Amino acid sequence: MRRALLLLTPLVLAGCSLAPKTVLPAPPVPASWPVGDAYLAASEAALPLLSYKAIFTDPRLQALIEAALANNRDLRAAYANVAAARAQVRVSRAAQLPAIGASAGAGYSDSNSSDGSADFSLQGGVTGFELDLFGRLANATEAERGRALATEAAARTVRLALIADLADAWASYGADRDLLAIAQDTAVNARESVRLTRARLEGGIAPRTDLRQAEQILASAEELIAVQTSAIAQDENLIRLLVGGDVDRALLPASLDEVVPGIALPPAGVSSQILLRRPDVIEAEYQLRAANADIGAARARLFPTISLTGLLGVASDALSSLFDGGSFGWSAGADASASIFDFGGRRAAVAVSEAQRDAALASYEGAIQTAFREVSDALAVQGTIAERVRAAAANREAAADSAALTEARYKGGIDSFLASLVVQRSLYTARSSEVATRLLLAQTRIALFRALGGDSEAGSAGEP
Repeated sequence: MRRALLLLTPLVLAGCSLAPKTVLPAPPVPASWPVGDAYLAASEAALPLLSYKAIFTDPRLQALIEAALANNRDLRAAYANVAAARAQVRVSRAAQLPAIGASAGAGYSDSNSSDGSADFSLQGGVTGFELDLFGRLANATEAERGRALATEAAARTVRLALIADLADAWASYGADRDLLAIAQDTAVNARESVRLTRARLEGGIAPRTDLRQAEQILASAEELIAVQTSAIAQDENLIRLLVGGDVDRALLPASLDEVVPGIALPPAGVSSQILLRRPDVIEAEYQLRAANADIGAARARLFPTISLTGLLGVASDALSSLFDGGSFGWSAGADASASIFDFGGRRAAVAVSEAQRDAALASYEGAIQTAFREVSDALAVQGTIAERVRAAAANREAAADSAALTEARYKGGIDSFLASLVVQRSLYTARSSEVATRLLLAQTRIALFRALGGDSEAGSAGEP
């Protein structure tokens, strides 16, 4: 019985851990979203699991997203990092288990005074096994597991950002197509103004300054056409980069009229506790857990380490008798080591781990606060964007009507060309402003999808 207790004691001690218990702080944000004139009313309903397919409903955008998820190089690198982190967990876990080895040997000797002889040996057994009395190896494995899960969450962040960035680029392409159409319309009107003003100048009705001003408007419109043509090409290049390959132009929108209906509004009226599901917050949480496990491993290094070895084998000078009973032998041993004085190095290592834990805790709380701010900002825009779109449309209609009336008065000789010039510029500004506002409507919905971090199809691959 006494021998059994002596043998069981190390195994019992091996289960202890010096790591502090991970206690997640209360989220340092209010319990609900801001409310008021600038915010949507926040109901405390549970948030349904989101899928990017439920938000980005246009089949063309869905096709681009699926291609990006399959081919994007940044996402491939993130997945490779996850695989490496999971393999590192297995490396750390292997140190907790006995190392088993085997060796074999053969030799032959001959001399003039005696006949030749052959020697054979075969050995195998436990070559090394550290008793994890204070949980150093277990905590090291737990720390690697936490870092692996943090790496997986980081990959989910890359995936979420890729989807949102691609949707943003797709919407920007539609907006730039609208701006190009506005510039082309402006150029057509400017050419007509130049033709009419030149005729009036030749008829002695208009001064040369009117012609030069009309030519300025035309030159500005032609410059805008070149700028927007370049912007559209750059949008295509960005989409191609995100997708990771060539893009069929049939999958791109012709205008914002095709963009806005294809991007749905995420359900944002939920408790702010949902931010704990964001992949960057999850990453920070696992980094905090890994830092706690590092403290346990550092504390365990303050205590002695005990290693066991065991060896059994057979040796013979004749191959036929290699496995005879008399050739069998075994040995066992144990080593214990402890540092007597290291000038405070191990205690300093504990202090380093504790400071890193404090930094991880601050990062975790900061990630939650940043997430709350991003969602609140998006909600602030979403709460007023409908009124902004309505006002921009009304401004554009009024500017178009004013331009038409002023142009008729100028042709009738009632208003000066300067008045016509002013209203043309106002019309261009109003049309461009409406495009920017409608683009903001789409971008705000994308920002809510990004900020909530709710892509249910980017689930965890399980415990490493």
